[in-house]
Amino acid sequence: MDKILEALVSSSHPLTVKRAIVKKVMEAAEKEVTEEQCQALYHLTTRLILQGEDAFQRQVGLQVQEAYARYHRDEFARFFSKEFVLGLLQQGYGSLDCRDPAILDFLHSSLRLLISCPAVLELAPLLQTEVLRIICERPEPATCAKLATILTDFPQCVPREKAGVLFCQQLVRTFAYFNCPATEERELREYVTQVTRVSVLLQGIWKAEPATLLPSLQEVFAIISSTDPSFEPSIALASLVQHIPLQMITVLIKSLTTDQNVKDASMTQALCRMIDWLSWPLANHVDTWVIALLKGLAAVQKFTILIDVTLLKIEQVFNRLWYPIVRQGALVVLSHMLLSFQHSPEAFHLVVPQIVPLVKSLKNDGLPNSKTFLLQFAELVHCMMYQYSGFPDLYDSILESIKELPKPNEEKIKFFLNQSAWTSQSNSFASGLLKITGKSETGKTGLVNLGNTCYMNSIIQILFMATDFRRHVMSLHLNGSNTLMKKLQLLFAFLAHTQRAAYSPRSFLEGSRPPWFTAGSQQDCSEYLRFLLDRLHEEEKTLSAFQVTSPKPEPATTSAETLNNAASQPVADMPLHPEPVAAKGDGRTLVERMFGGRLSTAIRCLQCHSLSEKEEPFTDLSLAFCPSMSKCHGPNDEHKSSSSVGPCQGAVNGGSESSEGSVKEGAGTRMERPVVEPTLSVVAAPEYLILTLLRFSYDATCHVRRKILDNVGIPLHMSLPLRQHGISVTSSSSDSPESGENLAKKLKPSQKEDGMTENRTNSESNDSDSEMLSVPYVLSSVVVHSGMSSESGHYYSYGRNVSNTDGYVAHPSSKSLESSSLSESSTASQEEMGCADHKSTDWFLFNDSRVTFTNSESLRNVTGRFPKDTAYVLIYRKQEVSGQPSNPGPVVNGSRLSGEPPLQKELMDAITKDNKLFLQEQELNARARALQATSASCSFRPNGSDDNEPPGSCGPSGGGGGGGFNTISRLVF
Repeated sequence: MDKILEALVSSSHPLTVKRAIVKKVMEAAEKEVTEEQCQALYHLTTRLILQGEDAFQRQVGLQVQEAYARYHRDEFARFFSKEFVLGLLQQGYGSLDCRDPAILDFLHSSLRLLISCPAVLELAPLLQTEVLRIICERPEPATCAKLATILTDFPQCVPREKAGVLFCQQLVRTFAYFNCPATEERELREYVTQVTRVSVLLQGIWKAEPATLLPSLQEVFAIISSTDPSFEPSIALASLVQHIPLQMITVLIKSLTTDQNVKDASMTQALCRMIDWLSWPLANHVDTWVIALLKGLAAVQKFTILIDVTLLKIEQVFNRLWYPIVRQGALVVLSHMLLSFQHSPEAFHLVVPQIVPLVKSLKNDGLPNSKTFLLQFAELVHCMMYQYSGFPDLYDSILESIKELPKPNEEKIKFFLNQSAWTSQSNSFASGLLKITGKSETGKTGLVNLGNTCYMNSIIQILFMATDFRRHVMSLHLNGSNTLMKKLQLLFAFLAHTQRAAYSPRSFLEGSRPPWFTAGSQQDCSEYLRFLLDRLHEEEKTLSAFQVTSPKPEPATTSAETLNNAASQPVADMPLHPEPVAAKGDGRTLVERMFGGRLSTAIRCLQCHSLSEKEEPFTDLSLAFCPSMSKCHGPNDEHKSSSSVGPCQGAVNGGSESSEGSVKEGAGTRMERPVVEPTLSVVAAPEYLILTLLRFSYDATCHVRRKILDNVGIPLHMSLPLRQHGISVTSSSSDSPESGENLAKKLKPSQKEDGMTENRTNSESNDSDSEMLSVPYVLSSVVVHSGMSSESGHYYSYGRNVSNTDGYVAHPSSKSLESSSLSESSTASQEEMGCADHKSTDWFLFNDSRVTFTNSESLRNVTGRFPKDTAYVLIYRKQEVSGQPSNPGPVVNGSRLSGEPPLQKELMDAITKDNKLFLQEQELNARARALQATSASCSFRPNGSDDNEPPGSCGPSGGGGGGGFNTISRLVF
């Protein structure tokens, strides 16, 4: 029979004839056949199955073998002996390699023919040994899938006991080598099917033999925690996660996170690879295990791992949101990573550029679950923008894209944040070191947040953007000194010339921080500004006085010794350079010349027309809100005031208030109290006008300090009414007998007795000698406070370079006192005048280490878009007035400069040295990145702006007032 069949399949007869004859051969199997004929047929059919020339021969072999094995099973069992099976698995068959999938297919089909025969049990020990050997050889996914099918159908062939544990461990390790070469969807589906088949086999073994589960999981962790750079395990391991019982999460995670033998580098690598598993389609519970491990690491305070992994993988997790099949699990992990990363906005800002494109894609993809997913995603974005408010340049486009989607309330946001936090909001993670990145496209340098130092950073940036003040500071010769002015000069030099993206102002912070400011706590930037200007003023005044009283030394060394001795006095350190710092001629300090103005407080009796007038200096004007308009808002009232507040009458110039009544004198005697009219007038305009909006007030009903969130219109140009007594603008201070040193002392608020008072009795006609000069100012910079109180929140600033010739040129004009006020009124017409229009890129947004381009429209609308972000400190630059002298630029080497002064050698050397260090850091960083795969180093990341910290002291006077220079505390804006 075998000869006939062999001749038939190789003949040239038509297929129909061949099939008919094959059918006759199969029917003959029912008849009695000798063992020799059976063995001959089994050998022939085996050869046809494994080495058939075409599909017809292989099909004939399978059909005939199955027919004869059914009726002659004992003969087939003797044919399919241990020796035959061993030869197939170890040596192959003919030209077929032992690893050829056809061998395993033949083995499977043959075992099925013996499924109820004792021969299978006899073959089981042999197959247990052989499958373990095959798995240890790391076969391809297709081979493993075929083995898994055999072992699933014949569980008696699965290795047992110790060999079973070893088999599971080796099968897990084989998973790590399951690389996917698929380039087409069909191939990818086949690959996923093969991996799934093997993972189902493991699941069955774990259920049947629970003792194999823990060693298998240990092997999984050993694989994914490997730091060997030459080995990258396959994400096919993700298919195993869904088969691990969820009730084991707590025990396993605790065991992993508390094991002292697990190094941080290994744990970091393991967590990163588990996050990679989010890309595996159809894998369930991967997100559950990733979040469990993240929480476990937070519980044992392994924050370095959490920070490193979050910053390394957050963008990858976000990218998974583009794929619907893995989108939901990726969102769960992304939400936890972002909401728990609460010490810095760095992680959120890494994915900010991708939010708007994703939102647009979700709106347009038409998938049924996209709408629900978009609502969840928008809720997450709102939480993050609430947590890290104060970045309008980043969030504006995001708000626009999700404006029609519901926003969670504040209580819900806080619940999410509190629930997810893995680190307390402290400075424990603030390293003060920035990730080395390229400098901002603006060319400006940011300032590193050293732990709630945004109040200082914002003030430094607006002073740096005060162009003329910066140029004067940079032109001072302070070589060798250790004064605060020298530190400011060095800081300005670094801001202008460093190659770093952000500079760390640690030295300046230590030298300029008020003694009552608690390190690491949020403070009032206005109070800090007053203290800083006061320090600079007193330091320069003391130096000038010392140089006037000290005899001029002959040799330079004697001068240095004398100055060094003076430095031991209880005043600011003296510079070692003999050149005076103060400008020659008027004797005023730099702070006085740049920021100093004068106010006149006059009280006129309306009966006798006598006038009592007092003049006093100021460096800033504190503007209060109208009591009828201002509202103190709590945390839940942030959206209740968004429209611009209008001006109140009775402001700086022309403000008057009659006072009349009667006073009892003695028993039964009444004496009429005189009717008086007080007025405030600016009699000397500063070069830089500093306006502080008094936004922080005390709520007597609740006994708390609250913030006034009224939206104030910010004019780009404004006019300051200046009252003159027939004299020039600057003569009020320079002609005074108490100018110079004594005048500087009066700038301190504690020295009330030093006020300059002039009592005069004039007729009412004397007012005709006074004319009003409208002094033009252009907005230079604004400090914005983002938050609900002065003790918390975040400061950032807007600024642009403005000199005294950048705006329009105004002419003196006579105005009545009643028609002039420091307000937003009459500025609309000024906006339309021939002012120099500034391009949108003339404005910069300074937010700690981040500096970006912005525009005036963004500045003026910031409170409308972000109700907690309100203008706090404004600086205006005085513009040239026709017929009036302007403040000249600094003098260097005898010549007047209109541009930036040349960099002095000492400053240039310091910057050159630091820039070289920066280049070395870049090189080391490049080397570290090259070794990252092997070292998996876990360095701390910068905290960015970490300003939502526990409240700190804002000084003796609190936010919005007090401290520093003398100021008028109740001017109404």
